[in-house]
Amino acid sequence: MPTATQLVAFLAASVIFIALPGPSVLFAIGRALTVGRRDALLSVTGNALGLLVQVACVAIGLGALVEASATAYTVLKLVGAGYVIYLGIQAIRHRADARLAMAAPDKARPAGPWRAVSAGFTVGVTNPKTIVFFAAFLPQFMNDAAPATPQLLFLGLLFGALALGQDSIVTLIASQARTWFSRNPKRLDHLSVTGGVAMVGLGAGLALEGSAKA
Repeated sequence: MPTATQLVAFLAASVIFIALPGPSVLFAIGRALTVGRRDALLSVTGNALGLLVQVACVAIGLGALVEASATAYTVLKLVGAGYVIYLGIQAIRHRADARLAMAAPDKARPAGPWRAVSAGFTVGVTNPKTIVFFAAFLPQFMNDAAPATPQLLFLGLLFGALALGQDSIVTLIASQARTWFSRNPKRLDHLSVTGGVAMVGLGAGLALEGSAKA
């Protein structure tokens, strides 16, 4: 396992990195604005589960493959970007759902929690920046005297827990803003559209970046 000094350094670096606005944070905000607190928190949980899959991939060497293959990076990038755009379009198309949820919560969420978790999981598992980051970042805090794979898994799980905690806080803050605006039903419709547009913009930016690297 990493030494105490390495672990402290890893925690400090992770907190700083997670604090930087990135796809996961913007995704959490967008979901909080469009589907509400409960489903947004479930999406954040799914996103963290997707991150754990990436940790496992890095531990068995897939991170090196993605770093070396521009095609693999681009494909993963475009798949993730397309899904974020899809979620944004759905938020715009169904902008009245949030207002209906305020009036009749039991009727406005027929899909159940699984869809929210799977949406977050898809975004998390298809974010190539994260897997490349893990492949480059995690080894810096490994103890050379110990086996690599268990350390990579441990550090990745720790990073995932930190990310889940922070993204959940961001989601709660964003959902509180959503609740305040929702006192006027029309504001809530506009807010859902705004969140959807933000997610479409995020997805488009990711797609353009991925295409530029092709």
